[in-house]
Amino acid sequence: MTTTHHPAADTLAAYAGGWLDAGRRLVIAAHIELCPSCQRWQAAFERVGGAMLEQTPPVAMRADALQQALARLDAVEPAPARHPAQSTQAVLDLPMLPDVVKSHPIGPWSWIGRGIHHRPVTLPEAGGARVFMLKVGPGIQLPKHTHTGTEMTLVLSGAFSHAGGRFGPGDIEEADDTVDHVPVVEAGEACVCLVAMEGQLRLLGPFGRLLQPLVRF
Repeated sequence: MTTTHHPAADTLAAYAGGWLDAGRRLVIAAHIELCPSCQRWQAAFERVGGAMLEQTPPVAMRADALQQALARLDAVEPAPARHPAQSTQAVLDLPMLPDVVKSHPIGPWSWIGRGIHHRPVTLPEAGGARVFMLKVGPGIQLPKHTHTGTEMTLVLSGAFSHAGGRFGPGDIEEADDTVDHVPVVEAGEACVCLVAMEGQLRLLGPFGRLLQPLVRF
């Protein structure tokens, strides 16, 4: 696998620092699992972070620090129950699925348009970007669109292209409301992606505005 498109350096730094929400963190972790180059970048960011911590002057803890920590632990809600049958089926259907994704409950495929299917991925934390898998059939062109928030797309199999280049297995695309594009899936194989999305897709053009009420993923 030759990866051409990687996360931005500030995205990798935010991942290393623990600043990303759970949805985007999962997609970046999946990319890093597939990308030796970003594994090296991640290790470098962690070394820099460790060095900065070592140079930070120590600060005395408050007298009630332990009680505060224990109270917060008691307030944490238990993680939702996993659905191993769903996750197991996803693993069988998608052997290319990164290990970091396999530990999350994954729902069944549902049809959302001609040649387009959607599959939700359940996260242990509420809020932030929601995560789902998107499968688009070979040769399908998606409507021209932009985004009301951020979108991270990791290609797991197949490939798509638009004005920003070709995205194949292991490639990741970061998009926001400044980006509008018309992805086209290559012929011969469906394209399966892992997506973390904030906000919604905003379809452009007269035809897109007609379809907009139907877009809910």
